[in-house]
Amino acid sequence: MKIALDAMGGDFAPAAVIKGAIEALSCTPKNVELILLGNEDLIQKEFSSPLPSRISIHHCPDSITIQDRASTVVKSKPDSSIVQGIKMVKENKVNGFISAGHTGAVLAASLLILGRIPGVRRPALGVYIPTNMGGKILCDVGANPDAKPFHLFQFATMGSHYLDHIEGCKHPKIGLVNIGEESNKGSDLYRETYKIFKDNFPNFVGNVEGRNLLNSEANVLICDGFVGNTLLKFAESWIDIFGSELRTKIKEKLSYKFGAFLLKPVFEDIRKNYDYEEHGGVPLLGVNGVSIIAHGSAGCKSIKNSILAAKKCIEKNLIEDTKNSISNYLELD
Repeated sequence: MKIALDAMGGDFAPAAVIKGAIEALSCTPKNVELILLGNEDLIQKEFSSPLPSRISIHHCPDSITIQDRASTVVKSKPDSSIVQGIKMVKENKVNGFISAGHTGAVLAASLLILGRIPGVRRPALGVYIPTNMGGKILCDVGANPDAKPFHLFQFATMGSHYLDHIEGCKHPKIGLVNIGEESNKGSDLYRETYKIFKDNFPNFVGNVEGRNLLNSEANVLICDGFVGNTLLKFAESWIDIFGSELRTKIKEKLSYKFGAFLLKPVFEDIRKNYDYEEHGGVPLLGVNGVSIIAHGSAGCKSIKNSILAAKKCIEKNLIEDTKNSISNYLELD
């Protein structure tokens, strides 16, 4: 099994990617090989000793930045780590690809190079949400801001299949993110989608309001990309602000510091429950190959867990199984 990693992608690349790759070696069998894609000189500088036998480097002279237009990178940056990695999946040189880099570029390159699974109208970008009630997947979070009801139906199908077959959440329940719990709430898109879900998903639990996303019984939370991306960015900013204010307050009084010291184990347990690094990346759902998108701020732990996630997707034949799952509902289109 070979897995390619975008060594230049992410806020802490290449150091975090390389360290995560090295850590993954200790928890994967010897048949798993990792290929680091990017500027060879920069990658080599991160190694103080010879490369481990199961890690190799594939030099990619082009570099994709946040300023690059996602829709043009395949043509304008053909020798970038993202484009080269996805081409390697297409050509069966590797079994999967992981990147914490330019999300739009990974999405565009995956769609143009790998193509869609037969029957899939649009690929979906999901994010794994750790909670104290187990993991959930929110889908879509940015790939499809102008989705239609059938697109959301397919997102739910693929998201449910991923949680069931890859994460081991058997018979996951589906919820539709909306502004109210009643079936007549929301825009035409959400009212029509509600009807389709109710008629076709026995495990559909109805609409889920924003305040109930984390404690809802739903495991698969479905929305269009505009709503999903807004929710995701708000959650990330709130966590950052809350953490910053908490640290500031603790420093104000000695009693606060003492209390924080006593509560440190509690804080650590809570942090672990909600830490995205504990899970890693999520595959781009609906493309014809394993393409894992990790968080842009991924540290070495997240990269390591993304490698384990890719390994699981490959071993459990995510792509072939998704093809079978999607084919059961093509007549609804």
